[in-house]
Amino acid sequence: MNWHGVVAIWRFEMARFFRSIVQSVVSPVLSTSLYFVVFGAAIGSRIPEIEGVSYGAFIVPGLIMLTVLQQAIQNAGFGIYFPKFIGTIFEVLSAPLSSFEIVLGYVGAAAAKALLIGCIILGTSFFFVDIRIEHPFWMIAFLLMTSVSFALLGFILGIWARNFEQLNLVPLLVVTPLVFLGGSFYSVTMLPPFWQTVSMFNPVLYLVSGFRWSFFGMADVPIAASLAAILIFSGLCLAVVWWMFKTGYRLKS
Repeated sequence: MNWHGVVAIWRFEMARFFRSIVQSVVSPVLSTSLYFVVFGAAIGSRIPEIEGVSYGAFIVPGLIMLTVLQQAIQNAGFGIYFPKFIGTIFEVLSAPLSSFEIVLGYVGAAAAKALLIGCIILGTSFFFVDIRIEHPFWMIAFLLMTSVSFALLGFILGIWARNFEQLNLVPLLVVTPLVFLGGSFYSVTMLPPFWQTVSMFNPVLYLVSGFRWSFFGMADVPIAASLAAILIFSGLCLAVVWWMFKTGYRLKS
């Protein structure tokens, strides 16, 4: 295991993150704070408690999950796409690094960034609402697994994309709507029976539900289903990444 190479990639990506600290940290924190003001204060004052939890606190896990998903995909996608764009990807591929070590460096850095921002937003939320965390271990576990799995997805999108438009296409048109429709700002039990059934086909619902359970002990789907969903998703992403490196798909051409 070439840990020197893995750490070199990780440090390079983290350095890029801290060079653009306003865009990387300040921007998502301000955006989330606006969500707290609009949804938590303005709308929350007109919505009763949901299963004994104030609406402002209820949306905290969804807001954290929304930001973590976006940041993990964005950082991992740009991290591998930019070397392709400027041609330095061939230096990475010719280095004494296995495909696993390359993925570990890029995905590890993207997951670390998303995890850091998620923790900052969690700390920020305490200024707006009272929050309890009933299962802190599982809260960290869900946050970590989500960061890694969606960093893998972003890594795949970064390899697949031929231009910046394609790089932003899936996060903008697919992932963000799924998060908003995945129970981030409401409980699925509040929907009519038909739409409850439809929501069960939204994979993000299982992530948000499991993450919310770690805070308040309530969930729209069984916790085992949430864990199974994220593990299956991570396995599929790993399989796609393995195939991309094995075939050189859009890496060696």
